[in-house]
Amino acid sequence: MLELRPNCECCGRDLPPESRDALICSFECTWCVDCARTNLPGGLCPNCGGELLRRPIRPANKLAKFPASTEREFRPEKCGGPITA
Repeated sequence: MLELRPNCECCGRDLPPESRDALICSFECTWCVDCARTNLPGGLCPNCGGELLRRPIRPANKLAKFPASTEREFRPEKCGGPITA
């Protein structure tokens, strides 16, 4: 099950579970669309080199039983940097 991480790792922007502006890689590194467009070379995750895709939205009626993560990852040093897989 996806963690639905709460923020962009680059800028720290809040990305609630219903956000259509969240992108993830296969390891669930999470980025906002703005940072992905402007700071991440080739639209790839700087952590693993994986493809970034829009994060699916978990239906609101499922969030009570399967809540989104509250753990924030903030790695601004990764924005626009080389991939370190």
